Amino acid sequence: MSTHRLAHRRVTDATGQTVWVAFGGGADQPWLHLLRPGFRHCFAALGDEAGWTVLEPLSGRLLVARLPVPGGFDLPSFYRRAGLRVLGPFIPAEAAPRSLPPLAPFTCVALCRALLGPAAPRAWTPFQLFRELGGKEYNQEK
Repeated sequence: MSTHRLAHRRVTDATGQTVWVAFGGGADQPWLHLLRPGFRHCFAALGDEAGWTVLEPLSGRLLVARLPVPGGFDLPSFYRRAGLRVLGPFIPAEAAPRSLPPLAPFTCVALCRALLGPAAPRAWTPFQLFRELGGKEYNQEK
């Protein structure tokens, strides 16, 4: 198992991978309307020298898509023009051992926190995550 972690670290380091987190107000489930307008959902985009991979937790499934755009395409600006709030770039954290498995439900916030790693801020809602990422050193603008 440790070989897998080392290989993952090498791939991340070699590609210069960055994580961008996008926040929006779309709600496909009635209970999401309880969340703050404009912050009812979040998802992540991973950028590397070859392009973009989007990780979009949808109701009942996880969509992972490699976008058919050139490596230099400015996806965060595209999302901002579409009305989303976007934070990043963040550097994906290295894998870290845990003494217990995560006990939180798998949500859009949990996915984004998992990509950011163990130092990611504690948050349950997209707005909490947005506020914590925007107000801390996690926002590593280039």
